[in-house]
Amino acid sequence: MSQESPFSPSFWWRPDVHADRRPFLVGRSRIQSAFRAYFDANEFLEVDTATLQVSPGNEAHLHAFSTIALTTDGRALPLHLHTSPEFACKKLLAAGERRISCFSHVFRNRERGPLHHPEFMMLEWYRVGEDYTQLMTDCADLVALAAKTAGTTLFSYRGMICNPFIPAERLSVADAFRKFADIDILATISEDGTTDRVALANQLGKAGIRHADDDTWTDLYSRVLVEKIEPNLGDGQMTILDRYPVSEAALARPSSDDPRVAERFELYACGVELANAFGELTDPVEQRLRFEAEMAEKMRVYGESYPLDEDFLAALAIMPNSSGIALGFDRLVMLATGALRIDQVMWAPVADYR
Repeated sequence: MSQESPFSPSFWWRPDVHADRRPFLVGRSRIQSAFRAYFDANEFLEVDTATLQVSPGNEAHLHAFSTIALTTDGRALPLHLHTSPEFACKKLLAAGERRISCFSHVFRNRERGPLHHPEFMMLEWYRVGEDYTQLMTDCADLVALAAKTAGTTLFSYRGMICNPFIPAERLSVADAFRKFADIDILATISEDGTTDRVALANQLGKAGIRHADDDTWTDLYSRVLVEKIEPNLGDGQMTILDRYPVSEAALARPSSDDPRVAERFELYACGVELANAFGELTDPVEQRLRFEAEMAEKMRVYGESYPLDEDFLAALAIMPNSSGIALGFDRLVMLATGALRIDQVMWAPVADYR
């Protein structure tokens, strides 16, 4: 007797379903071609990195797909599908590349929904010797290019409208916390980057934001960000949320004028996070400490952790000052083409579960 499959029928391959999806998919291909032309015109070299990595990434709340590689003599070695091509791209910067771009399929476990998929397309690009604010200009160019290529003048999603052709609002995390939650987030961060959980919990209480007694500072921070701030970003015009607390920017260098915050920004349109950018941290000692702290937190919360990529840490020692960014290509295609779910803009979505 055959067992019932745990997967739901998808039917994306049926001609009638494909006919409904095809306009989104054609738009996707055209946008990808336009982006490649943009990077080529700006003297970027497109690179292609391996999907299987020693470490999938070392952020506490990112979950990987893992596998076992068998050597020619039968030994079993653990490998992981990468959650981002970032480590490999930065090794290429250490090797001497100056401007690179990378379209990469990436994999994240425990993620599925209208804006999330277990496998999706990440577009990353890096600039050596250039400030991370240059990436803001790149984002403006690419978002406008996506809209123009798709033939749209406005993005619309979940009742919000965003004009992709006007300059983005640039808002610091501290200003956003004050504006949308009446919370002084910087008052809970010390000059050395350590955070005060009690001080932040007290502010949440005064603001009427529910929280649990065992929430960490990061839990409290994330609750405010998700509930009070992100739903208001990218309304009317894109929002660049800039200068993240240094504790929330594991791969970014501290800002030169305030060690409590880092050179990190995220791009939003219609409340949807589209991109995450860093002025890259190149101190291998500091990076190791941050990774170890992230993996300790992952072990505490989930009972598992991932190895550190020692090659990556060694490469940081010779990596030049750089800026880099990861853009969720499928999400941008969604907004540009008017799709409502991320799987509508994927040629062949991953099988879903019952």
